[in-house]
Amino acid sequence: MGKTINLKINGLPVTVQEGTTILEAARKAAVKIPTLCWHPDLDAWAACGICVVKIEGSPKILRACVATVEEGMNVITHDAELVEVRRTVIELILSSHPKECLSCLRNMACELQTLAAEYGIREAVFSPRVHNQPEDTSTTSIVLHPEKCVLCGRCAKVCQNSQGVWALEFLGRGEKTRIAPSADVSLENSPCIKCGQCSAHCPVGAIYEKSEEHLVWDALHKDGLYPVVQIAPAIRVAIGEAFGLPSGTLTTGKLYAALRRLGFKAVFDTNFTADLTIMEEGSEFVEMFKNKKEKLPLITTCCPAWVDYLEKFYQDMIPHFSTAKSPQAMLGAVAKTYYADKAGVDPKTIFMVSIMPCTAKKFEISRSNEMFSSGHKDIDISLTTRELVRMIKSAGIDFNNLSDEEADSILGEYTGAGTIFGVTGGVMEAALRTAYHLLTNKELGDVNLTAVRGLDGVKEAVIDIDGTPVKVAVAHGMVNISRVLDKVKAALAAGEEPPYHFIEVMACHGGCVGGGGQPYGTDGEIAARTKGIYKDDEIAKKRCSHQNPQITKIYAEFLEKPLSKKAHDLLHTSYTPRSEYRW
Repeated sequence: MGKTINLKINGLPVTVQEGTTILEAARKAAVKIPTLCWHPDLDAWAACGICVVKIEGSPKILRACVATVEEGMNVITHDAELVEVRRTVIELILSSHPKECLSCLRNMACELQTLAAEYGIREAVFSPRVHNQPEDTSTTSIVLHPEKCVLCGRCAKVCQNSQGVWALEFLGRGEKTRIAPSADVSLENSPCIKCGQCSAHCPVGAIYEKSEEHLVWDALHKDGLYPVVQIAPAIRVAIGEAFGLPSGTLTTGKLYAALRRLGFKAVFDTNFTADLTIMEEGSEFVEMFKNKKEKLPLITTCCPAWVDYLEKFYQDMIPHFSTAKSPQAMLGAVAKTYYADKAGVDPKTIFMVSIMPCTAKKFEISRSNEMFSSGHKDIDISLTTRELVRMIKSAGIDFNNLSDEEADSILGEYTGAGTIFGVTGGVMEAALRTAYHLLTNKELGDVNLTAVRGLDGVKEAVIDIDGTPVKVAVAHGMVNISRVLDKVKAALAAGEEPPYHFIEVMACHGGCVGGGGQPYGTDGEIAARTKGIYKDDEIAKKRCSHQNPQITKIYAEFLEKPLSKKAHDLLHTSYTPRSEYRW
């Protein structure tokens, strides 16, 4: 414990650690100081000026997000002058902001809109000075609407400092300052990996997912189509937030019910193909590990943002990358082959929709080398959690009062291992549960591999598999992933044994629970969502992928065995170096 500081916030005594900001100290005293540019995930940089406070006995006005506490200070967070300063700042921001609230995807979930309401701003005080800047719709995943940007810098900070991608930056000066892709190219031609963390951190509607609900509505009402849907692991612990439920609430049964009410003829669970992924990827690892192949370490993923990053920046690591597709992609392939045959449905009529926590999944379904293995487009549309929320609300479905239902059994049954794919470390833990069985022909006594759990950016562990040590690493956030891969590259370049045998990577903080398409909020929500995922694992009747009876059945009836030719044709992919990104 470091030195403690005693101070007062509006006369209320508070004790905090030395180095605490005034903003953090105020929160401890249950005092809310308004902010716009500040975000708990990011380093504060005092851009907006809304969090201004006074110190008793000092003429200075400080910005609470960066000013640190001092012994004996008495902070004044609200008085007539401070309220007026904040009102003026908000009014100035509004003067350069389009008045498009009703048509904006962030309507009723916009931090600027909320601030304006809290400070009673009803009229335009300053003359409008909105800059005419066109939308950037060049990617399949996210849209940049720079006219709505409030120059808070949160998107650039998360892209540069957390993801290490540097796809967004400030261009111009003064009144002409704007946020734009690096080098002022289109997003599609920038280093952008479509992770959507910029949209998750934007406080307004300047960056958002490419909305495609209208295409799903059309499919649901089109004669001759057979619309089906799958839901990713992380959806079930986050979507409830949009309906007033606590973060991490398990809503699996309500989700199945809501999707049937929307009109889907079959409801699948991506957790099923998470189990299938483990059978393929786990077998891939076991084969390499047994034979001590040069391709170790094996790098696992179900993350298309990471795949995009790999192909652009770590092309020399492609030989180490698992060829197993993501669970989303696998389910599309088996739905339009195995399920279609079992259900007697013409695969040409199946319209597959995936509900994902991720904007990059929209990019993934367009990858021509992996998303047409069924002979059709395996996934027709990928929606984010936020898009599904809008569909449920517009359909008049009372989500919280729905009775729980079950998924369709053929592609819906899952184990605890399948559900933990939604959190950082989950893919690794699920893989090791089954790898142990494949290597030893025995069941793991305690399946809770806590060494790979938690929110540390990089987790390293040595897992004992019946006397054989397996060195693993788990990384989330692209900056952390780069640290791990650079360590591997250095060892390989020196002719040394790699520091790990098995590596799990996920682009977003916390894994898919913190994905760029989840309901807004990426602070305490991540911990709560993670807890909900592990709860789903703990209550599962079976907790290892190889124990799923429907997985056993699909191999017996269709795929033959893991890594068979049919499995490779349907469930595996390849990667393409993109040399223009070797900067």
